[in-house]
Amino acid sequence: MTRFGFLSLALLSLQAFVGIGFAADTEDAGTQVSLKVKAEASFPNAEIFGVKLVNGHPTQAVIDFINDEPNPITVNFLGGSLWNLEEESKVVRNLTATRYGVEIPAGERESISYSFATEMHPQDVRLSIAAILSDSEGKFSTVQAFNGTVSVVEPETSIFDPQILFLYFFLLACATGTVYFFYTVWVAPYFPQKRKSGKSGEKRTPGSAKREAPVVEETPSPAISSATTYNADWIPSHHIARPEARKVKGTGKSKARS
Repeated sequence: MTRFGFLSLALLSLQAFVGIGFAADTEDAGTQVSLKVKAEASFPNAEIFGVKLVNGHPTQAVIDFINDEPNPITVNFLGGSLWNLEEESKVVRNLTATRYGVEIPAGERESISYSFATEMHPQDVRLSIAAILSDSEGKFSTVQAFNGTVSVVEPETSIFDPQILFLYFFLLACATGTVYFFYTVWVAPYFPQKRKSGKSGEKRTPGSAKREAPVVEETPSPAISSATTYNADWIPSHHIARPEARKVKGTGKSKARS
């Protein structure tokens, strides 16, 4: 069997190892040995309260390998998986397995970055990360780098996000339409309505039409009209006022005598 075939079957062993916590039987894939290599995973962007996997954003894990073997070893693959907390044997999601081929000299320490992304419902899961190593003789070993609880969360949204702005506009339009409908149906009918004046040319029924009284125009006297026509400030008042008729005395007596 070729070396590539050994690595392919060893990768299947890696997927089993990160799920149940022990190496699978790989007699057909080559010799499985135990190497004196330590692997520890850290998350540079992790928060104080735990590791959070943000949907749609890559999560970076840094794996530190310490080779205590007298000979160099090679990091062939890094992979991981997410598992249900209640049912430990139920896998939720298999993460991408990345091939590296990085050689670590004897007694040296090497850091390798491993990135993966998630797209799933927010929940708490168990994250397992493991690596497949090989020594100078081509013997393989599986080393677990991380096995702990993490949280899958949604990315934080900004108020200036176009989708959020459209949602706010849509909700505001719905609220405005609802208030206007409520006002026109339940509030406006209880207010007094203004009467509209009749327009010119509008037809009226004979019974409803009222006859208007004729308007009598008063003809001004000649003195007043002349005064209004000309400036009357310089005319004496006795020329403007009409003279009163004088009563004739003795007219009744003369009629009685006759």
